[in-house]
Amino acid sequence: MHSPLEQFKIKPLIPLFVGGVDLSFTNASLFMLLAALLPLAILWGMGRRTQLVPGLLQAAVEKTYLFIAGLVENNTGEEGRPYFPLIFSVFMFVFFGNMLGMLPFGFTFTSQLAIVFGLAGLLFLIITGIGFVRHGAHFMTIFWPQGVPWILAPLLVPIELLSYLSRPVSLAIRLFANMMAGHTMMKVFGGFTVMLGVAGVLPFALNVTLTGFEIMVSFLQAYVFTILTCIYLHDAIYLHQQKPKEIG
Repeated sequence: MHSPLEQFKIKPLIPLFVGGVDLSFTNASLFMLLAALLPLAILWGMGRRTQLVPGLLQAAVEKTYLFIAGLVENNTGEEGRPYFPLIFSVFMFVFFGNMLGMLPFGFTFTSQLAIVFGLAGLLFLIITGIGFVRHGAHFMTIFWPQGVPWILAPLLVPIELLSYLSRPVSLAIRLFANMMAGHTMMKVFGGFTVMLGVAGVLPFALNVTLTGFEIMVSFLQAYVFTILTCIYLHDAIYLHQQKPKEIG
């Protein structure tokens, strides 16, 4: 039997080496490309064929748009609205990356730590850049909340700095660990079903249940990744001074 971890192996589809550097187009590259292009294709198609009474797909797209818009406004307020395209793109990319891995012969690139850490690191740099653009050097006060006595600076500043720098790490590991663990468990129970033959009814039923659960986890992990990005964006916009308006 194949190892349950075999499904996470990155395989080259179009080998390419430049100066000794491996730039091959892999299965991970293919599914990342699909996760980026499929939402664009769906949104473009809906934009050309909108109906007064929406069909199932149009209703799903509209609900997703409103869901992310509400998420951005609730967590970042009016000042965060210009960054809606970024947050929407992050959610769709991670969600489609998770869901494509649920398809037969699919590949879950969000189970690759290097990939999700690269995404989390890129978002970290973008949000930090937004903070410096909006506040200049004053952005450094994010490591020093208002009202804290200066005598605590040697203790508090290193703690706040370490906490801030650990954000992309925690963001990446959370997504990577959940997707890898869920898919590994599904593979293990799928192997039991094949091994037991007719007696594998129970593992098969459990695997069906796990599949439904993993679909839910795929959405939840995209949601968690997105809402944490919104929270980090909120800190870059408001520092320790303001909070976004709540929607009543």
